[in-house]
Amino acid sequence: MSMAFQVPPAVLESLSPKSRSCIENLGVHQPGEIDISNSAVLAAVLVLLYEKSDELRVLLTTRSKLLRAHPGETALPGGKVDKDDASLVFTAFREANEEVGLPRHSPSLYTVSVLRPFLSNRKVVVRPVIALLGDLSLLDKLKANEAEVAHIFDHPLEAIIDPILALKESLVGKGSTDWPYEEDLHNTDDRRLAFLGDATYRMHRFRSTASPIKGLTAEILMTVAEVAYARPPTFERYAPEQMTDFTAVLRALEQAEQGEQVHASGTSTPIGVATNVSHGGT
Repeated sequence: MSMAFQVPPAVLESLSPKSRSCIENLGVHQPGEIDISNSAVLAAVLVLLYEKSDELRVLLTTRSKLLRAHPGETALPGGKVDKDDASLVFTAFREANEEVGLPRHSPSLYTVSVLRPFLSNRKVVVRPVIALLGDLSLLDKLKANEAEVAHIFDHPLEAIIDPILALKESLVGKGSTDWPYEEDLHNTDDRRLAFLGDATYRMHRFRSTASPIKGLTAEILMTVAEVAYARPPTFERYAPEQMTDFTAVLRALEQAEQGEQVHASGTSTPIGVATNVSHGGT
């Protein structure tokens, strides 16, 4: 079901023309209807945008190293949808409140849109909720929940599709634990995803002021930035034959799981994955 949100005109007018155009693009974006009703696990993440020095930045966290899942990795605030949650938007803001202390109800927070689903490597269907923060003083009041979050930081949104723009940031040292790669700003490798029947996937990593932005977080932010700035990245986002249509991804997951079940019974080999090489669907 599509959801309609509206940022007040006065708030939009307070932004630079470029940032205003980005928020308007995100607000009118229609990701299309995708049936995820049969998904076993559903989650929502908050893509919180705000303007500093005439550019949009996105709030990020480094996950606690004490966590069992993805310790020490960069993440957007978010988590699984509880049965009592009223909506995906409610889930995203509830989780952001728990993780970084973002107020659940503030007159300076505006929901912009909800993007298409993404699939994590733990087979969780994730919906990004995009919101705009109008009062930057709220950022000074954020506090990491030490059980879940080791660090709170931000990154220029446009640098996700044009990494050279991150050069003005106080980036972590090249060759450090947080950036052990040869490339200065952006690293990729192509791999096979076993849980999708060995489908091809390009892993992206972006150098930041803290932990690298990679994996699902990078995927979500690339899509957000592409929609916001109405242009593709300065690099090749997808690997050859990588699926880019989410319906195809869900179909591949179903086929792979059916194949595993048949293979476990000893009656057949796993079902292969049909890939959609179209770069649409973002």
